[in-house]
Amino acid sequence: MSENATFDASQLPGPTLEDFADAAATLQGVAQETPVEVSRYLSQVLGQPVSLKCENLQRTGAYKIRGAYYCISKLSEEEKARGVVAASAGNHAQGVAFAAREQGIKATIFTPVGVALPKLQATQAYGAEVILGGESINEPLKAAQDFAAKTGAVRIPPFDHPDIIAGQGTVGLEIMDQVPDVATVIVPIGGGGLMAGVASAMKQRAQAEGRTIKVIGVQAENAAPYLPSLKAGEPVSVEVRATINDGIAVQKPGALNFEIIKDAVDEIVTVSDDETARAMLVLLERAKLVVEPSGAVGVAAILEGKITATGPTVVVLSGGNIDPMIMERVISRGMAGAGRYMKMRIPLPDRPGQLARTSEIVSAQNANVVEVIHTRHGTGLQISQVELELHVETRGPEHAEEVLSALRAEGYEPRVVS
Repeated sequence: MSENATFDASQLPGPTLEDFADAAATLQGVAQETPVEVSRYLSQVLGQPVSLKCENLQRTGAYKIRGAYYCISKLSEEEKARGVVAASAGNHAQGVAFAAREQGIKATIFTPVGVALPKLQATQAYGAEVILGGESINEPLKAAQDFAAKTGAVRIPPFDHPDIIAGQGTVGLEIMDQVPDVATVIVPIGGGGLMAGVASAMKQRAQAEGRTIKVIGVQAENAAPYLPSLKAGEPVSVEVRATINDGIAVQKPGALNFEIIKDAVDEIVTVSDDETARAMLVLLERAKLVVEPSGAVGVAAILEGKITATGPTVVVLSGGNIDPMIMERVISRGMAGAGRYMKMRIPLPDRPGQLARTSEIVSAQNANVVEVIHTRHGTGLQISQVELELHVETRGPEHAEEVLSALRAEGYEPRVVS
């Protein structure tokens, strides 16, 4: 890790500072210089000035356009004539499709059958041919390899390529221009293309300017290969469990990415799905920003007290492409995690008036009932009982406890369920 006193950023493998500058020049007029927004709320939580680098407002809705466009721009004319192919379930697909269209190149994208409809439609709208197949990304990856071997199309990898890293690293250069006194940067990590690019570009430029910058990576708890890989000294595979952070759910680090990250990144932490959901809700309410789960993990790490920073801090919001149906579920989960949404079950005597009475008690506590389920078939109920399930909005954990206490004071036995 880069806190080593002998660390020399100029000796990092992969792109040089000149390569990052070339990528920035190539991307002018293509990728937007996304805004940096100050967050007073997160600044209070962290105890340091916090700004948000809004790549969720980038064209195609994510930073991926940067690496994809730069990588394709470096192909020879003969390679461009063969077209490009990629495998992706989301942002990389859109980035490649857009970049190929802008450069007049045919793009073929392989994606799992369960890809979110908005991402599928966006990729098709950018002019790519999309081929669906497989339940996970593994089948599309194999299909893309076979397609490249059969047709000669050039594979555009999602993260493990020096040109991809150089393109993604332009995010770091922009941050240093927009927040000249930045001392800490927090970046999501999946395969490591964005993290490797941002860390390398910022460390090299900071060293050239005679100063230091702390770089912190954040992974999803259920898909976090970098910590065990760093411990092993080489990229290792981990089991990827179900996670809403599909954008960074990677089984194994990229080889070049790992070589950069092991030296250039100071710290890596993980966050859970519930913590991510809460962060998305905070961004929606406090910053008025729609951010996909994998783009919000840096904010989650701050909210959960997992980050120690000194000086001005910038959090990269890496993308904003989220299915509205997933957003609805995440908001509910985030509210529950923040103690603002409670589901409880109450056994009641099977006689008239009980539903009205419990509703009155909840209403008297100024809580809002959003859903009611009334059944005689709950597990463990006596023949003379019914079960009432209430979904209630509250102002937070203390208010939720007040509602429960009021019900208990009237002889009811509410049980909170997840």
